[in-house]
Amino acid sequence: MTNRRNTALYTGVTGNLRRRVREHKRGSDGSFTSRYKIVKLVYFEVWPRAWLAIVREKQIKAGSRRKKIALIESINPAWKALVASLGSCHGRDCFVAEKRSSQ
Repeated sequence: MTNRRNTALYTGVTGNLRRRVREHKRGSDGSFTSRYKIVKLVYFEVWPRAWLAIVREKQIKAGSRRKKIALIESINPAWKALVASLGSCHGRDCFVAEKRSSQ
């Protein structure tokens, strides 16, 4: 996820991406995501098991900012919000390594 100006990036894992995006948009917890107004989903991957998503999250977080930007732009060159692309990914049936990474 990123902010409106696409300057701050955040990476994490969730079992319910729609709910997590709503939580980020509310931004009431005083965390990195609320401080930098991380509100726009620009990249995500779906994994069948939570542990696989966690492994992928660690790979993404370990990469440079340049690599994270290239990953986003490989599927979303305009950095459009992807919430509408989620389809049936919710609840316990998928785990997501979201493209949200600190710089």
